Amino acid sequence: MEFRAEARYIRVSPQKARLVMETIQGRRVEDAMNILTFTKKGVAPDIQKVLRSALENANYLSTEKGLDVDVDSLYVKRAVANEGPRMKRIRPAPMGRAYRYQRRMAHLEIVLAERSKQNGGATVVEAGTAAAATAGKKPARKSKTAKPARKKTAAAAR
Repeated sequence: MEFRAEARYIRVSPQKARLVMETIQGRRVEDAMNILTFTKKGVAPDIQKVLRSALENANYLSTEKGLDVDVDSLYVKRAVANEGPRMKRIRPAPMGRAYRYQRRMAHLEIVLAERSKQNGGATVVEAGTAAAATAGKKPARKSKTAKPARKKTAAAAR
């Protein structure tokens, strides 16, 4: 079961938000909260608010809807900062000119999931994540034992 929360039109660059989002992805919710509490980035309180909202969504479904959710075994499955609309602005420049610049916005999304307990209490992450990690790697290079190309001599070039 997945529990998600989203904050849209946050006035921060998506690139800056991704820096903080990558630090909490894959961590337990408690660890992610501690990381966000002590992170010195300006976007950290906004991300912590979204994380707390996703946790409350999970808590609500476990109490009100009767789902069996262990809140202590939740982890951050996905933390994404997508690009929102850009505000185009104009800055005065020398000699009566104007320079255009853009103020960026981000859409923050956090998805929580429950780790399954199997194999005598060992935690098992989804099987798709290991396959995806190996699929993103580049294939191995060919060994250097192959024959090198023959060099042309001056007589053969004529």
